[in-house]
Amino acid sequence: MTTVESGAPSATGRSSVRGWLAVLAVTLGIFSLMTSELLPVGLLTPIGAELDVSEGTAALMVTVPGLVAAVSAPLVTVATGRVDRRVILVALIGLMGTANLASALAPGFAVVLVARFLIGVSVGGFWSIAGGIALRLVPARHVGRATAVIFGGVETASVLGVPTGTFLGDLDGWRTAFAAVGVLGLLSLTCMLFLMPRLPAERTVTFSALPAVLRGNAGVRAGIALTFLVVTGHFLAYTFVRPVLQGGGVGAGSISVLLLVFGAAGVCGNFIAGALVTRHLRQNVLGIAVILTAAMAALAVAGTGAFSAGAVLVLWGLGYGAVPVTLQSWILDAAPNATEAASSLYVSAFNLSIALGALVGGLTVDSLGTTSVLWTGAALTALAWPVVRRARRTATAPAT
Repeated sequence: MTTVESGAPSATGRSSVRGWLAVLAVTLGIFSLMTSELLPVGLLTPIGAELDVSEGTAALMVTVPGLVAAVSAPLVTVATGRVDRRVILVALIGLMGTANLASALAPGFAVVLVARFLIGVSVGGFWSIAGGIALRLVPARHVGRATAVIFGGVETASVLGVPTGTFLGDLDGWRTAFAAVGVLGLLSLTCMLFLMPRLPAERTVTFSALPAVLRGNAGVRAGIALTFLVVTGHFLAYTFVRPVLQGGGVGAGSISVLLLVFGAAGVCGNFIAGALVTRHLRQNVLGIAVILTAAMAALAVAGTGAFSAGAVLVLWGLGYGAVPVTLQSWILDAAPNATEAASSLYVSAFNLSIALGALVGGLTVDSLGTTSVLWTGAALTALAWPVVRRARRTATAPAT
């Protein structure tokens, strides 16, 4: 996206404590949003059983918000270009909270899908705006760290929010899990209202740079391709991890524990990747593709029981936990002079890949059985290997 600056004031003079509290409020918001988007992953079986739909059809709860978020990321940013950013973030998080409460009370699957559509609008718009908000909240010397914290909300939701929601759903029903995320969203809304300063719009955003940065930057094209392959492959299989584990003989009561193990491994993978990504970016991406491919293939072959499945999920979690920070770093490294345009493409590609993975996985499960999603997901992540090997070092890619 092309931006026209209008004299953005520096955040240097702002209170560091107040700014960090605002950063944490935004982080809570993006954590609740991404948890909301991915929550059905651990609850497909009970939701499908109660609402009388197949597991493949139930996966539309992941597909719909992913598709909508991919479109709403640039659209919301452009449409709200002149509106106070705090107002937009608060409105989007409020929409998400209300939609989740509606899901908890839904009499049928159609109402749930409408609510998931609204959640997709919230996710895409919030993520695209919140990604650059740290610059206006904390002193300049803290901007990098604050941005990492905000994006940590995305990663933490992926690796911890879903297991926690699954545990709550197993404990008291899937409707309680949706209601809890809705309440969490309204709590983050309250925090942002009280902790964030007014953030008047400072720039006019257009779509003109989006096709330009994709056409003219080989590093960005490679990064978008890697995002599609890795994220689609992961969610094609991970969306159905519950039925896969149950089909392999793992008891329903153990699944939430195994997903928590996956989450803990994911947090470790995030920190490991963060420490290595600056100097070993290509190796990080290649390592992720190898680990995810090996983990999905291993679960298909040997994941029959809680212990062996847990060992594989540790490996899988380590690999996926490294994905968001590594792919975001690839994109930013490829286009240092067009970060907003490149990041917008990345947000759209990431969410579209979540939707595509769930959709293809649903079709695969309904036609070939649950184990087939592991092999299909592994095949996609394996295709990332030659993309990494052939891509030029992204730091030398021309900026657009």
